[in-house]
Amino acid sequence: MDRHSGDGKLQIVLQTTRESQRCVIGRGRDKLQASVQRRVVMLRRWRRIRRLQAWAALLLMAVVVAGLPVYVRPQIDQLRHADAILVLGGFGEERYDYGLDLGVQGWAPTVVLSNPIEANDPKTTDLCAAPTSRPKVQCFVPHPGTTKGEARELRRLASQYGWRTVIVVTFRPHISRARFILEQCFDGDLVMVASPARISVPRWAFEYVYQTAGYARAVLQPGC
Repeated sequence: MDRHSGDGKLQIVLQTTRESQRCVIGRGRDKLQASVQRRVVMLRRWRRIRRLQAWAALLLMAVVVAGLPVYVRPQIDQLRHADAILVLGGFGEERYDYGLDLGVQGWAPTVVLSNPIEANDPKTTDLCAAPTSRPKVQCFVPHPGTTKGEARELRRLASQYGWRTVIVVTFRPHISRARFILEQCFDGDLVMVASPARISVPRWAFEYVYQTAGYARAVLQPGC
């Protein structure tokens, strides 16, 4: 009786041990499967990120290439004598000195400076306040303070003074868009020239976005 009782206890212990081993093995297998699944999910996510990065790089390259003839290498006209020189407002003070130098060289008898930010631009404010006779310097504040506002002022001044040819000074990324907008207000000849300016890579990136947005706005709001 005692021996049978001992054998029964031993079988119970062995069965419990086997079940415990199966539980341990099962838990280990579950952990391994969960770990593998996590790795698979991470790998798939990483592959999606890499594909998105590749597409983003391709899109960026396409934008850069498409913008080369518009922003980096726009149509710049050969200088010729004109009725006036119009210096558009915007990035880079060099444009104002360059426009005045063209006037001193005799390319036009009048230099017109746009000052869209008024007193916040001390450089232009000082140039407008300085007494000059040759060339004659005129200044104006465009309304609105955009290229379209400058184009409207050009139309008014050209009508008042009978200008037929105007040299327009701005910096390189703005050349094409400025031509597009000014031609909608002025039916004379525009001589578009780029002022010397050092443009950093971050500034080029900004101008790509800014000029493209300005182009889109000009297309959606045609006319003068």
